[in-house]
Amino acid sequence: MKHTLSVTVDNHPGVLARVATLFRRRGYNIESLCVGRTEEPSISRMTIVVDGDENILEQVTKQLHKLVEVCKIMDITSEESVDRELALFKVKAEPQVRAEIMQIVDIFRAHIVDIGRKSLIIEVTGDEGKINAMEDSLRPFGIIEMVRTGKVAMVRGPKT
Repeated sequence: MKHTLSVTVDNHPGVLARVATLFRRRGYNIESLCVGRTEEPSISRMTIVVDGDENILEQVTKQLHKLVEVCKIMDITSEESVDRELALFKVKAEPQVRAEIMQIVDIFRAHIVDIGRKSLIIEVTGDEGKINAMEDSLRPFGIIEMVRTGKVAMVRGPKT
């Protein structure tokens, strides 16, 4: 099962490396990791997606708590939350198929951010399912290159 952790940490150099090393040493794979400064410049938030059972989640949480820079850890897997990813797709786009690709872009509320002679770069944001569906829809045209951010997530309502 995939678990989503929201981890607030001190915004200092090397914190990300220490967190990644913690996972590497234990042999746990990070499915997704996004880090950014919060509304408080001295604090960063990590959204970490880990694939594993409850035992793995418990071990990861215990190890994270041992790091001095970690302020708070919250498993938001079952919380009411909003999550998003960003993806860029560079797609083969000969002139005769561009209209069809543009329809797909419109359906997914995505954006064309670059036009080349034989390619388009498309930007899309959404949950994992939407990004996967966009990828599946563009694959028949020929995906030249693709890059995805990790998941960012925020719990709904007054919880922080």
